[in-house]
Amino acid sequence: MKFLISIFTFIFSAALSAQTPKQTIVSPSIPKTAVAIASPVTAASAASKPKLVVGIVIDQMRYDYIYRYWDKFGNDGFKRLVNEGFFCRNTNYNYVPTYTGPGHTSIYTGTTPAVHGIIANDWYDKTTGKNLYCAEDENVKGVGTTAPEGKRSPVNMLTTTITDELHISSNMKSKIIGIALKDRSAILPAGHTANAAYWYDGSIGSFITSTYYMKELPLWVQEFNKKELPNKYLSQPWNTLLPIDQYTESVADDNKYEFIGKGETKPVFPHNLPELMKLNGGLNMIRSTPFGNSLTKDFAIEVIKNENMGKSSVTDFLAVSFSSPDYIGHAYGPNSVEQEDDYLRLDKDLAELLKFIDTQIGRNNTLIFLTADHAAPEVPAYLMDLKIPAGYVTENKIIDSLKKHLVKTYGDTLVLSFSNQQVFLNHKMIESKKLVLQQVQEDVAAFLLTMPSVAEVLTSATLNNSSFTEGSRYLMQKGFNAKRSGDVLVNYLPGWIDYMPTGTTHGSPYSYDTHVPLIFYGWNIKQGSSSEQVYITDVAATLSMMLNIQFPNGCTGKPISFLVK
Repeated sequence: MKFLISIFTFIFSAALSAQTPKQTIVSPSIPKTAVAIASPVTAASAASKPKLVVGIVIDQMRYDYIYRYWDKFGNDGFKRLVNEGFFCRNTNYNYVPTYTGPGHTSIYTGTTPAVHGIIANDWYDKTTGKNLYCAEDENVKGVGTTAPEGKRSPVNMLTTTITDELHISSNMKSKIIGIALKDRSAILPAGHTANAAYWYDGSIGSFITSTYYMKELPLWVQEFNKKELPNKYLSQPWNTLLPIDQYTESVADDNKYEFIGKGETKPVFPHNLPELMKLNGGLNMIRSTPFGNSLTKDFAIEVIKNENMGKSSVTDFLAVSFSSPDYIGHAYGPNSVEQEDDYLRLDKDLAELLKFIDTQIGRNNTLIFLTADHAAPEVPAYLMDLKIPAGYVTENKIIDSLKKHLVKTYGDTLVLSFSNQQVFLNHKMIESKKLVLQQVQEDVAAFLLTMPSVAEVLTSATLNNSSFTEGSRYLMQKGFNAKRSGDVLVNYLPGWIDYMPTGTTHGSPYSYDTHVPLIFYGWNIKQGSSSEQVYITDVAATLSMMLNIQFPNGCTGKPISFLVK
């Protein structure tokens, strides 16, 4: 979590990342029960496959945004996907922590961190004694950049993805490409065998890759980068798309719950991007604006066009992640005018992408799904002002108190690291002192449970020797990887976060972090919706059944029955 916060702080304070079936209109007033069940895929239709699969993941999208902004969306973006596709309205993550790296990995592997091994965005590596970033690979080099961010690959992911299995099933003839502003959001979905993954280097304002995929950028990528679109997008102030008094779904623009960047005195519109660039790290700032989504959309269209995706005899797969909502959410929170404006503009970007796919490949030849890698809680300070229980965790104080307790009890801190709400103990020291590891773990757990912000604590011994079937303990177990996770796992109270007093973060087992939208659209998808519970790990299993290919090799999800029955 501290890595995520430091990255965000850097970026924002060092930078401000055919035929159409009969439609049933779904509106915010639809009942909270199943509206319709999709017609099952028939044997005849299952014999053919889509020309292209497009996976769209929106970073930090809450389920309720669909309804909150419904009346202001156009007809060709989110509304089109809902009105013409199948909306799984009760889709949840089934593990913690709900972060970007594990989220994208779980969608595409069909399993949880317990199996695929991406336990966080970064974690303490017990084999090296250093922090390991989820997409870090020191054995590769950047292509199109000399920055350290080029040293990236999927090497730390332990299982195959749906994209890997599609590639293998076509005898490596399918074209598999992942794109995003964030490297991990492009790399992990594309899998181990991808033709390419491209991500954004804000230090030069270009899309880059690594030698894991290729020796040099394709000519079309070089030409795209030469357009200098980030400069163009950031050449004018960020004003609201609509008159600001129409943003009635958000709190007042000027409020105390939002981050104030360098060069601003208030977190209000307009945000003078040309001036702010000079003070906040230049082209990296596009990540924290809606124009990061537009840049991603522009690049997605160029990928499809220049790589001739969907034009061969086999199914291709494009994994697209829109990263900017996460940066904006971290800075301003879910009730901000900034986040609302971001989603209204993203709606237009989606509409443009869907229209291009219609023209280039055809709706009936393209299978699209849209979901999110996690959601987000309310800003705790805002909840506290509403007299709702919430608060801020100071992890440094927690770990300092724990270390003092352990020194007093055992003569040594015995702690190697505290990251992602996990305590990593010094096993060698415990052994040298002839202590019993499980007893030390239980002592740590008992002490942490006395902290006012802590709701629950589980030891690795408990997780290894028990099987939970529901609640937060179940989610903690699904996020626990025996080789990579810590000795003691901590869960905070609802509404409590370890973060700045402005903006928000994510990572908990509570519904505000786990409940995300999931929409299937296009090839062989009938219009409808359901409120039956679906887990995010079911996405890859469902796609595998639709495409008649092997499940990813670690898949624990189940096909969504009303889509593939």
